[in-house]
Amino acid sequence: MEVLSVVLVVIAILIIVTIRMGIVVVSQAEVHMVERLGKFDRELRAGFHLIIPFIERVAATLSTKEHIINIPRQPVITRDNVTIHIDGIVFIAVTEPYKTSYNVTNYQLAVSNLALTTLRSEIGAMTLDEILSNREHINSRILVILDEAGSNWGTKVTRIEISDIAVPIEIQEAMSMQMKAEREKRAIELKALADKEAVIRSSEAYRAEQFLKAEAIERMADAQAFQVKAIAKAQQEAIEVIAAAIGQNAQSAEYLLAKDRIAAFNELAKNPSKDKIVVPYEAVDLIGALTVFGDTLKKAVSKS
Repeated sequence: MEVLSVVLVVIAILIIVTIRMGIVVVSQAEVHMVERLGKFDRELRAGFHLIIPFIERVAATLSTKEHIINIPRQPVITRDNVTIHIDGIVFIAVTEPYKTSYNVTNYQLAVSNLALTTLRSEIGAMTLDEILSNREHINSRILVILDEAGSNWGTKVTRIEISDIAVPIEIQEAMSMQMKAEREKRAIELKALADKEAVIRSSEAYRAEQFLKAEAIERMADAQAFQVKAIAKAQQEAIEVIAAAIGQNAQSAEYLLAKDRIAAFNELAKNPSKDKIVVPYEAVDLIGALTVFGDTLKKAVSKS
């Protein structure tokens, strides 16, 4: 009886252990790879599952969460022969557990080494200035390469970041001097450009001023010419009217001459000077006649 009891207990234990081995509970964000007699059979996602004990087993358990893989700090030589130290991080997630389990031994180590190799290759093809100013380009390039390789490993590289670029002290000092020189050069160029703009604007203002002056002079000349033409035309019309009047009446000319003489005598009369002699027009005619008579008399006496 004792032996039978022991056997029954052993059998019960084996049954419980066998049942326990056949029960698989998968947590959220995990995938279990089940092999049947050493060959891959199926994937078990989150939840309760049963497998055949001793025939099927869970060969691997993978997490579908996003992993962070550190790229250790490494010395890298740039194209212009500057040795810098660089490190970074890679964000990766398992998308095809079958490939991750059977196509690569350690996908995290593989991604880390590939990222480091690619990083060295990209950095070695660029100068220090290009590296410091094109960090986003380097990240994008490495991301493309890792994503292409990760497609065969069942992984997806979501992003990669270069966390630090350590430049030697002497290079930093040289870069500081270069930046200072560039800023001074830029300041000089800006000042020269400002002076040039000031000269151009001053010249344009002077040209505009001279243009306005010339335009004003031209307009004044046009106005004066118009005035002269108007006066000349008025005088012409007046002369034509006088000529027409004289043609109709000969005494019109005498009237105009007498009018002018009266005006002249009025002006002379207003002059306070005492050294003046006013001779009537008739007296002038008389003096002229006497002069002619005297000349005739002298010629007659000389002939006799």
